Amino acid sequence: MTYSFPNDLATTARDIERALAALLTADALAGPGRPADRLTAAMRHGSLNGGKRLRPLLVRQAAAVFGVAPEATVPTGLAVELVHAYSLIHDDLPAMDDDDLRRGRPTVHKAYDDATAILAGDALLTLAFGLLAGETTHPDAAVRVRLVAELAAGAGAGGMVGGQMHDIEGETRFLTERAIADMHAMKTGALIRAAVRMGARLGGASDADLTHLTAYAEAAGRAFQLADDILDVTATPEAMGKQTGKDAGQGKQTIVSRIGVEAARRQLGEMIHDALSALLPFGDAADGLRATARFFAERDN
Repeated sequence: MTYSFPNDLATTARDIERALAALLTADALAGPGRPADRLTAAMRHGSLNGGKRLRPLLVRQAAAVFGVAPEATVPTGLAVELVHAYSLIHDDLPAMDDDDLRRGRPTVHKAYDDATAILAGDALLTLAFGLLAGETTHPDAAVRVRLVAELAAGAGAGGMVGGQMHDIEGETRFLTERAIADMHAMKTGALIRAAVRMGARLGGASDADLTHLTAYAEAAGRAFQLADDILDVTATPEAMGKQTGKDAGQGKQTIVSRIGVEAARRQLGEMIHDALSALLPFGDAADGLRATARFFAERDN
């Protein structure tokens, strides 16, 4: 059967949207107490009705290399998406990137308020790890522990959060191109890396398999961020669903600001080549991962 990236993307987005809608209800979220309706609504506002669900897609595609059924990847993909949603809610806050729009809609802090947005992000982050710990994610507790460790590494001080801190520091001090690349590898690439490795963990990947897939994920993560920086310069706000041109306005340092759009596009092509080369050992089983890497470079929003 011929692989179809549009079908894979649409099916994953549908599955994750349904899972999010079922999970983000007051009944499903209840623990020792019942969550406030306003908190639940803010969590839903920041998570539902938008997004390509690319990180759950990477979980699914990496797991597919080892024959894991798509439906078996939903809880793990959902956990990664919850972390991604929390990060966007917090990134949009006035103390961070101060954005009013996300995916063409008011950001959570605009639709509600700053405090509610902070708590909604906190709740989504916490929920992700509770979900990974459950038996519906994988019957083997040892696998679940590895999934938790992968997501914690990708999301924490040595990953996404640490990268965001470096990004803030870069507003007031000079960063070398190497430092910018490292910051992007943490801020954006680390969660992409975690998604791929978590999918591989679901499939029982060997150490050698993980090495190849990690190389793919790191190159693809760099490509995703570079493409995003290019779009911030070249795309319209309508196409992106958010304000563009903010990097320059906030004094953020990017590869694009250093070398220009055309040179950045050439560098982007090299990154995609590196990502695709890392998948050679997996043959046709990695066609999904190949298609996603190409999409990272070719997307227009």
